[in-house]
Amino acid sequence: MTVRSTDHESPRPFPPGLTVRHPRPSDHAVLQGALTDWWGGQGGEAGAQQRRLLVPRLFLQHFAGTSLLVEEVEGAAALRAFLIGFLSQTDPETAYIHFVGVHPEAQRGGLGSALYYRFFDLARGHGRSRVRSITSPVNRNSIAYHSRMGFRVEPGDHVEDGVAVHTDYDGPGLDRVSFVREL
Repeated sequence: MTVRSTDHESPRPFPPGLTVRHPRPSDHAVLQGALTDWWGGQGGEAGAQQRRLLVPRLFLQHFAGTSLLVEEVEGAAALRAFLIGFLSQTDPETAYIHFVGVHPEAQRGGLGSALYYRFFDLARGHGRSRVRSITSPVNRNSIAYHSRMGFRVEPGDHVEDGVAVHTDYDGPGLDRVSFVREL
């Protein structure tokens, strides 16, 4: 089922005790730690390194205004979630969600959805009418989550386990599932 949003779509509230802000370059080390720790060792050290390489400091320097961090209000402002997104420079209708993470203890509490809806509002405010994202075909949780969030899987060049896949999307052996969501 594809859900089409409207300008009247209600944003999802963030749980109490949390604050949302745009990242700063000084947040890079904390994000790198989350990319190492929050995935439960998935892929071992090589997997952690791949995740860290996907969020270089430049995202916090050049896309901070379209990226979001969620922190606990009390204590040492512990990171609970983040979304790295940007506005396409080549397609004025499109915004892109590059990477999202939610602390394992905060998953399934609506935090990810609240981040996505905040990004949808931000993209809409910049005149964008669609949001795109990708994931690996083996990341079934991400595929299911994007579907629940109203994204549709775009046609690929082959189908794996019932999902359209783009072969070598990010290079040899780096197949991806591509999503789009109309705002």
